[in-house]
Amino acid sequence: MPAFIDLVTTALADPFRIALLAALVFTQRRTAGQTGIVMPLVLGVAFIALMIPLTMGYDAALGMPIVFGAGIVANAVLLVPILVVLRLWQNSRS
Repeated sequence: MPAFIDLVTTALADPFRIALLAALVFTQRRTAGQTGIVMPLVLGVAFIALMIPLTMGYDAALGMPIVFGAGIVANAVLLVPILVVLRLWQNSRS
């Protein structure tokens, strides 16, 4: 379990992951009329959690399911403040 927590902590500090999630939210907002809200976010979070370890390498001793799970947790934690900031920004504009 400590390895999982270390993976999540490392993922939370990854600026590339944060940028991808911000781009995901931006894209989802622009296409919400055609694709909806929840499914693009869920699939995007899963895609980012899978794409980063596959393209940048991961600790093979831990196994891909654990790394993928840590990415899902980290992405979900990072997605919440991004959505909150976006909502606050939209409310301040109206």
